[in-house]
Amino acid sequence: MVAFNNELRAKAKAQLKGKWGTPILVCFLYWLISGAISFVPGIGSIASLILAGPLSLGLVIFALKFSNEEPAEVSNLFDGFNNFISAMALYLWSALWIFLWSLLLIVPGIIKSISYSMSFYILAENPQINVREALNISKRITMGYKGRIFMLGLSFIGWAILACITLGIGFLWLVPYIQIAFANLYKELKAEAVANNRFNSSLAGNAVSS
Repeated sequence: MVAFNNELRAKAKAQLKGKWGTPILVCFLYWLISGAISFVPGIGSIASLILAGPLSLGLVIFALKFSNEEPAEVSNLFDGFNNFISAMALYLWSALWIFLWSLLLIVPGIIKSISYSMSFYILAENPQINVREALNISKRITMGYKGRIFMLGLSFIGWAILACITLGIGFLWLVPYIQIAFANLYKELKAEAVANNRFNSSLAGNAVSS
């Protein structure tokens, strides 16, 4: 049974206790690089789209390693570039479909975004699979849990408001907190899906790519 959202948050806090330094640095570098790329004259927007996938994959790889209590280092942020094409394609393809569904109404866009929310975790653990497989597996393991996933994200709104009051400084702690909580959620969803034959156990057992 998938843990309740308050349990996922509590577990993330416990994992981060006394170990905030590296997660904060990783998330700060992710934000800094993403922001800097977007300001490159002439090609900033295109470069951001191209590099968003590998950087997102790297962030997920770090979060999974950290949540698994494996050695997690700042360099893991760049591990997504080892699977550059798949990461870029996954980001662009999922963003396209979320955008198209959002044209209907915002709610279908949110639902599609939640359906695809585990795809980068799946790619991180299974770098050999293609984009369609990653998205389809994400849809399967989030089935029946979209409301829970939405509420987990929504539960951080209060912290986000407080982070804004601190002129954004609080986000240095909030973003790692969210990343580790969602990494824990993915592992719970995966275990539940394997138990219910909605996720190939041979994929589920693969190690995080490095």
